[in-house]
Parts: sequence; structure tokens; C-alpha cells
Amino acid sequence: MSLAQTKSVALLGLDGHVVTVEVDIADGLPMYSLLGLPDAALSESRDRVRAAIVNCAEIWPNRKVTVSLSPAWLPKSGSSFDLAICIAILSANATVAPDSIAEVVFLGELSLDGKIRSVRGVLPALIAAQKAGIKVAVVPKANYGEAQLMQGIEIIAMEHIKQVIRWLRTGEREIADVIDMQWQPSDLNIDFADVAGQPQARLAAEVAAIGGHHILLIGPPGAGKTMIAERIPTILPALTVSQALEVAAVHSIAGSFATRSPTSLVAPIVSPHHTTTRVAMVGGGAHAIKPGACSLAHNGVLFIDEAPECPSGVLDSLRQPLEAGTITIARSIGNVTFPAQFLLVLAANPCPCGKFTGRGHNCTCSSQQVRRYLGRLSGPLMDRIDMRVHVDPVGRVDMARPELGESSAHIRERVIAARAIAQQRFINHPWSLNSQIPSRALRSVFAPERTAMNFLHEELDKEHITARGLHKIIRVSWSLADLHGNKIPTLADVQQGHALRGGIDL
Repeated sequence: MSLAQTKSVALLGLDGHVVTVEVDIADGLPMYSLLGLPDAALSESRDRVRAAIVNCAEIWPNRKVTVSLSPAWLPKSGSSFDLAICIAILSANATVAPDSIAEVVFLGELSLDGKIRSVRGVLPALIAAQKAGIKVAVVPKANYGEAQLMQGIEIIAMEHIKQVIRWLRTGEREIADVIDMQWQPSDLNIDFADVAGQPQARLAAEVAAIGGHHILLIGPPGAGKTMIAERIPTILPALTVSQALEVAAVHSIAGSFATRSPTSLVAPIVSPHHTTTRVAMVGGGAHAIKPGACSLAHNGVLFIDEAPECPSGVLDSLRQPLEAGTITIARSIGNVTFPAQFLLVLAANPCPCGKFTGRGHNCTCSSQQVRRYLGRLSGPLMDRIDMRVHVDPVGRVDMARPELGESSAHIRERVIAARAIAQQRFINHPWSLNSQIPSRALRSVFAPERTAMNFLHEELDKEHITARGLHKIIRVSWSLADLHGNKIPTLADVQQGHALRGGIDL
């Protein structure tokens, strides 16, 4: 038979589409045609597949070979189609039974000697295959741990094309070693007990963990801003399995499992350098659209140190995902939407020299330089920040105390308890965190007590806060109420939320 077909998966963002790989071998001048909108990496598969087949002592058809990837309108990118194309060619050349490959998904890149190399996006590809009713998938052995997260589909891990051919011809294969797929509740070795002093910043971090609120930490170098931000994941509740799968799918596409285990239940933290570009921050690419830092921080923390030093427009590109919880990237090959529900933590020095404390000690910057430096954080972005907290230099008394600060475990217990109260309150609503309460609900069902609302309306009339700021304060006050055990935010909760938001006058 000169016609054969098998299946693979094309990814457009996190959305996978099952692709039928058809191969026709016909009489005519020897040539190889690849159809179906392939990119450059996929077009180069001809040479990889040919070398792999020849070096495995199989026969390359010296005839006209046509490979079609359907649906033809869908752009295909990457090298993960190599294995499917190779098997389809062997089947069309009558060396592999066509019935054995018709309903099997093949994923993997081929080396010239026939080894099957790892590829990105195996987990979202398998999710798409399962939705399409596929029951068997062949994946690179290097991706076996990630693939095992997908239940309901038989995963066959291979490391060489010879093993795949032997399995298709005889049904024999080596059983892959069983991987311990226990979810890892914790893999962090840092603790909030390491932070000396800073009660205001510690409270803000706890409130942020309870409600998913965004923070700006501002203070001189060495005050502990980075230490506090890096330890916020240690006080966040463990991810649920569904959340962990979402995180694993995003990191699978980005190829970042070298720094994060696919079975980790710890909220991710992503810390891009302040010289990063907009594309690196929000995602993008010319051919294959990849997730950026804000999507890699999904269900976790996005920490940006030295925030005023970021290039113009980089931080402002986060305004849309901060509101929507997703990021949509439009390119000529299509629109891709990635999840981006993260907790934003910004850290900044108070002035260019970093020594301005409000009392002017050792600061060499003029007042105009201070205003210009902090003015790099745009007003619309700062309006979306829930809390702005001063982190003062650590004093001798705090450093001399022999006892450690409160541990992450104790703080996390309070965070979990407060979140449980919120989840019970939102049991009949589509959101689960205080930061997600819609503005309309904040003025009706989830309004604070009357005296608290009167206080906020007075601040609004004086133009001390904006309408968005009013809603932000109410959301923070709900987290404070859950922390303090109040049924609804009291005047004290709202005033404390207002104080946490007030932090700095930009």
C-alpha cells in the first residue's frame, strides 16, 4: 500500500489540534513534498527523517513522497511531527502495518541516528489528543514524567525509532520504569523566619496571599524587599491538582521544566530581570507564539525587582492581564490566549541613589530626581496596585534579636483559614478570591458596613482615591476581615486597607 496515515498534534498556544499525517508514495521523479503550512523547523524534517530511516537500516522510498498535514489551514510549527512523519512513511512503504498506527498519536523529534528527542508542549498535546478520543500516545522517553500527568490515555515512552518499529511490527516493547507521580507539596528551602523585622511588609504579604492582591514594596537597598517577595510562595496554599496541571501545561510549552518539577504543588514564582522586553514579559514570537513571564507566573507570583528601571512600556503591558487574568497575543498566524492569573509584586528604591528615607539621610538626589524616578511607574499601573508599602531599613534592635520571626508555616495556616472563609462566602459565585470580586458586587452584596462606605465616599469626594482605588480598598478590606474573623469589613478594616494602599504619593 502506498498510502498511510497517522496522527500528531499541533499547538496554537495552549490549544492543541489533532493533525492527520498522510503520506503518499507514488511513481515519478524522486522528491519530497510537505504540505499543510509548515514552518522552517518542520520543513527541515525531511532531512532528519530520511537520515533516521537510513541509519536504522530501513528503506527510504526512492520515489515521489508527498506528506500532507491536515487540516491544511492550521499553521504547524516545531519538530514534534518528525516521529509521526517517519512512521507514516514506513507504513506507506509497506514496512509497517497501517492498521497499527491509524489511531495512535506520535510526538517526538528525531536525531540523525534515530534517537527520539524531547519536545515542548507534550502535556497540552496529550490533553488535546484525549479530547479527540485518542487512546494511545507514543512520546519521547525524556518527556515520560510530564506525560504521566495525563490520565485516561496509554502513554508509551520510547527513546529510539528502532523500538517504535519493533513494537509496531511485533507488539513487543520495553516497559518504562514506573515513575513516582506523587505530587510534591513543597520544594522550597526558604522561610519567612529569615526576615528580620518589617511588620508592615510582612502583614502586606500575608494579606496579598489571602486575597491575591498586588503589592509595591518601596525602600532602600538591603531593607529586605527581595527576601519578602521571594518568600510569598511559601505562605500561599498548595495548588490544587487542576491548578498544577494548568501551570504544568504552560511550563511545558515554554520548556522550563529544568527549573520546575511538573509534579510540584508549590505556587510558581517568576522573576524577570528589569531589562526584559515586552515580548519576554507578555509572550509572543514570530513563528511559534510562546508564553511570557506573566503566564509562567500563572497561579503564582510575578516579582519584578528594580521596577522603575524597566524599559518604557514593559510594566504597562501588564495592565490588561492584571484586570482580565489572561493575555491575548495577536499575530499574523492567529490569536493565542494564555492564562495569566498572578500576584504581582513590584520592588523599587525610593530614589536613584536608593538612600532616600523621607528624612533625607545620606541621599544625594534632588526632589525633582526623586519625583522623576518614581514617575516611571505610570499612574494607570499604580492604580491597579492594591497595596504600596514602605520597607524601612532594618535597625540594630531587629538584627540583635536572638529569636526568629514568625515562620512561613504559621503564616500559611492563617492564610489557608482565611481563604476557606472566602471560599465558603463565594460558594455560589464564579470567583474564589477577594481580589476577583466584581465592582458591581462590591457596591451591593459585598459592601462593607455603612460607616466604612461613608469613609471611602469622603475620600473619593476629596479625590484622594479613584473609583478603581475605592474598589481595590474594599477588596483588601475583605481579606483583612477574613484575617481578623469579621463577617463583613468594619471601619477599622477599611481604614487599614486604605493605609496599606496609601503607601506612597506618586
